[in-house]
Amino acid sequence: MALSMLASILITFLVIILVLYLVQRLPLDARARQIAQFVIIIIGIISLLKYLAVF
Repeated sequence: MALSMLASILITFLVIILVLYLVQRLPLDARARQIAQFVIIIIGIISLLKYLAVF
């Protein structure tokens, strides 16, 4: 059970890092890139909290 939860958290964290990297590679202006990164981080935090049974 704990190993499964740890694996899910690790995979979620890696996906967040990958998506943030891909957003950096997009040809967006700085403001749009900053907003996209903020949204991705918020979604990532919410999903990590879901795995920790906070929500």
